Amino acid sequence: MGIDPSMDTEAFVSALNEDLQTEFQSIIQYVNHTATLTGPEFMGVIDELKRHLGQELLHAQILAEQVSFLGGNPSTSVRPVVQADNSRGALVADLKLESDQLDRYRERVQQANDLGLADVAEALRPLLEQTQEHVRDLQTALGD
Repeated sequence: MGIDPSMDTEAFVSALNEDLQTEFQSIIQYVNHTATLTGPEFMGVIDELKRHLGQELLHAQILAEQVSFLGGNPSTSVRPVVQADNSRGALVADLKLESDQLDRYRERVQQANDLGLADVAEALRPLLEQTQEHVRDLQTALGD
């Protein structure tokens, strides 16, 4: 027996909602970290993180729209925010979060294409591209 496409779409919507929760986490985490970063070596990073923050908000909007488009209700839950002990720890936490999101977006674009949801895949592609930039920016800030 074949796979029930509605179950696949339902599982996909659930995964998009998990991504949305992660974007909410990113927004709060970036607000916190841009306010608390200290040290001259991190001052140039704050403007970059503020740019990331605006993009994270856009990512959340796009995800919510896709969830709604596919018949789901966008999540209002937030994954736990990482509180760091110091500026470097904050950037490491941000890098981990962005790296995890990058993996998820790669998977999500592929899943959308597999489900025949080309429009959704195209809507998600900018999230993937911007998240790749965020990872590179954070790696550079950390000297990785």
